[in-house]
Amino acid sequence: MSDQGKQAAKVAAMIAGGAVIGAGLGMLFAPQSGAETRRDIGRAAKKAQLQATRWSRSVQSGVQEVMNRGKQLVQRHETQPRIEAA
Repeated sequence: MSDQGKQAAKVAAMIAGGAVIGAGLGMLFAPQSGAETRRDIGRAAKKAQLQATRWSRSVQSGVQEVMNRGKQLVQRHETQPRIEAA
């Protein structure tokens, strides 16, 4: 992975982490009963799990596509006739 890709992944992880922390703090300070807060936390956790699953499938699909393209390029390079210098 390139340095830019690593930086983008770090930024995305930091944003996601900040969103989770912010949502958690918001629930802790919300003016509602404990049962309602626990229900909301459970719903948010299920929603986050679903989003993480979707994201991981998307990343996996993208990685697989890149791998396939790389294999095709290698195969194409291997099948091309080589020209030797005289």
